[in-house]
Amino acid sequence: MLEPLLPVSNSRCGRWRDHRQVINGIIHRLSTGCQWRKLPERFGPWQTIHKRHMLWSADGTWERLLQHVQAVADAEGGIDWHINIDSTSIRAHQHAAGAPKPSASTALCLKRGHTKISSRARARGLMPIPGGGGAAGEALGRSRGGLTCKIHLSADGKCRPLSLVVTPGQRADCTQFEPLMDKIRVPRLGMGRPRRRPDSVCADKAYSNRVIRSYLRRRGIRHVIPEKSDTKSARLRRGSRGGRPAHFDKIRYKARNTVERAINKIKQFRAVATRYDKRGYVFLGTVTAAALLIWLRS
Repeated sequence: MLEPLLPVSNSRCGRWRDHRQVINGIIHRLSTGCQWRKLPERFGPWQTIHKRHMLWSADGTWERLLQHVQAVADAEGGIDWHINIDSTSIRAHQHAAGAPKPSASTALCLKRGHTKISSRARARGLMPIPGGGGAAGEALGRSRGGLTCKIHLSADGKCRPLSLVVTPGQRADCTQFEPLMDKIRVPRLGMGRPRRRPDSVCADKAYSNRVIRSYLRRRGIRHVIPEKSDTKSARLRRGSRGGRPAHFDKIRYKARNTVERAINKIKQFRAVATRYDKRGYVFLGTVTAAALLIWLRS
């Protein structure tokens, strides 16, 4: 299923090493969380596997593979578009800290507004860092427990991730709702635009605010989000001026466990349950590869 979408040759280095062998090495590292240097010899040189994973994380190959698998499932009617949204915190290992800053030439390109950087430069660690450098720029946050990051995801009704966003651990869930919804993009195998709008959305109280509800109303998406107790009290104090309460379907809200089960599935991969990647875009590629395996195994 994935072979037609993988690159055939490299203009500077000749043919790629066998993709199946390399992807098996990446899967082994995803499952065990071992160091790249500790990969068994049957997968080939660990440097090749590591660089291939960094390159595919930088140029969006993992994301394209995930969208292709989702498109095949959608063409067969296998996606339940009653989606659920949540986030989970990930403990970052101390080896995930200390990512080098981008070089002076890359910083100059970013200063001049040249955001297009070659995939080879990105794989070497020259990826543009959103919001500046440092731990925050690599989706790392600090708390009493140490370094943490957070995975925001939307899952379909069959416990499979549809979209993923990685942020520092202290970032609030509601701030990533719109970016997460905008990343839902399931292409059509034939003619037509990609599907971007689900049938309904379900989330917990962390996503209960006026901005999110207005965003869903503008797009015509039915939603089930419980009202916060302080919001309810303020509405009741205002009487008739407080407006009507938000619609809440208890039966639909019971299906929110599908996103919790999707988080449980994705955390079965030890390289996801504990973050070892220094770069934020590499860890996002790791999480995307794990989501791709969930789809393939379903």
